[in-house]
Amino acid sequence: MIWGLISAMAILSSAILLGQLARKSNASVSPQNAVLSVLNDQLLEVQRDTARGLISEKEAHAADQEIKRRILALGRQNVTISSGNFGNIAIVIAAVFVPLLAVTYYNFAGEPDIASVAFADRKEELAEQRRSEDLTGRLADQLQNDPDGGTLEGWMLLGQTYIRMGRSADAAISFENASEKDGADSVVFSMLAEALIFAEQGVVTSQAERAIDTAVLLNPTNPAASYYKALALSQNGKDIEAHNTLLARLNSATDFAPWMETFVTRANVIAESIDREAISLVDFAPIMNASTPGPTAEDVQAAGEMSEEDRNDFIKSMVARLADRLQDEPDDLDGWMRLGNAYRVLNESENAISAYSKAEALLLNMPSTDPQRAEVDNALENLKGSK
Repeated sequence: MIWGLISAMAILSSAILLGQLARKSNASVSPQNAVLSVLNDQLLEVQRDTARGLISEKEAHAADQEIKRRILALGRQNVTISSGNFGNIAIVIAAVFVPLLAVTYYNFAGEPDIASVAFADRKEELAEQRRSEDLTGRLADQLQNDPDGGTLEGWMLLGQTYIRMGRSADAAISFENASEKDGADSVVFSMLAEALIFAEQGVVTSQAERAIDTAVLLNPTNPAASYYKALALSQNGKDIEAHNTLLARLNSATDFAPWMETFVTRANVIAESIDREAISLVDFAPIMNASTPGPTAEDVQAAGEMSEEDRNDFIKSMVARLADRLQDEPDDLDGWMRLGNAYRVLNESENAISAYSKAEALLLNMPSTDPQRAEVDNALENLKGSK
């Protein structure tokens, strides 16, 4: 029924347009062709009179120029008329084919079978949206009018709300205000960097870089800070340093975390441009080694059901396999760092120091700014200091 009504309306609209166009065409008949024929005859007559000597060359030239001027003027009128005809043709095409094309495209790319949502059914959703916007506006006014400049928690809440609303530029302003408060930590600066990057469609600006550097300084283990640091390095053409930054943070993980998947994906994107091998998420689980497949869902469930003693034995067996593999592949820097981290988790300080020392030897030829060197140095210092 609805499609029939839409079709009838389209046909009626087209008929009205075409009818008006037909009446306009019938009402306007132009004599331009007849006038052009007379002017051409006059031009030929002037040429004949000149040849017979009836008029002088000067008179003939003047008459010739005047007739040609009139022909040109008539030509300009014909252009206007032709343009009008072209416009008429465009109207015909629009009247006939636009409704047809619209219906065809909607049937191809649209969803005609999905029922529309009645406005009444969306009242609750719209009301909730208005309440959220009203509360956000009231919070912003309260913070801006606070004689003390608002609280750290208040600006953070406002910034996070703006992020959810897709207002990245407003979120950046809120987080910047939060960063000026006492107690602003690494998370505040990494969220400021994120909002600035979102506001610039993924571009790391100099302001965002400053926020990232501060976030890293306040907490080198902040995953968001490490990720955006790698992004900044990559955009500055330092893909090797960016890749090393991601690997260093992955290697320092003591357990699986959701952010690791994003790190692995980004690292593999960069690896393609610097001719490095792709990495896998299971490479960075402390108890896994690169030569065995990752645990299945059943393995994870079984490990969770083990007693503490059985679980420790299970972990130690997997760490032992990693250690055995590294005896055959002593140049695997990432492997030694994973092994050192695994031993550290197991509180086997001597073995951890030995593994990190092997990694330290492999890093001697790396730049002093390589984040892996800093990680290994810090690990060895902490391990030796705790003995």
